[in-house]
Amino acid sequence: MNIQKKAETIAALQGREIPVIIGIGTDIVDNKRLYNILERVGERFLSRVYTPREIELCTNSKGLKVQSLAARFAGKEAVAKALGTGIGPVGWKEIEIVADASGAPTVKLTGKALEQARRQGICQTKISLSHTEEYSVAFVLLTG
Repeated sequence: MNIQKKAETIAALQGREIPVIIGIGTDIVDNKRLYNILERVGERFLSRVYTPREIELCTNSKGLKVQSLAARFAGKEAVAKALGTGIGPVGWKEIEIVADASGAPTVKLTGKALEQARRQGICQTKISLSHTEEYSVAFVLLTG
């Protein structure tokens, strides 16, 4: 049995349609570079790129968690790549990387990003964020 037939059989047994991959995106950020940007322009950069909710998620009692901000920055870039627009036609704040009830990262689209997703028939967005001391990375899968 070929892979497509197997997927169709599994989907039929589960009573679901087979999701179609519409876009993928990935990005990596050098955490030190982001830290340097924050040192130079701080609040101006934060308010241009991140929503208040994202800033809140990336703040603890010791201040901003640069690795968390960097992972979300990579996530925004990855989503924009997966949408096929890049940043520009879609604004930074129109892609929001938040957390679901379990703490897992999730994507919320608004404005032109949401319009683009609807045009493409995107029904679901999956995102994975990870970081080390030096780098943060994101991977996005858009399905319809």
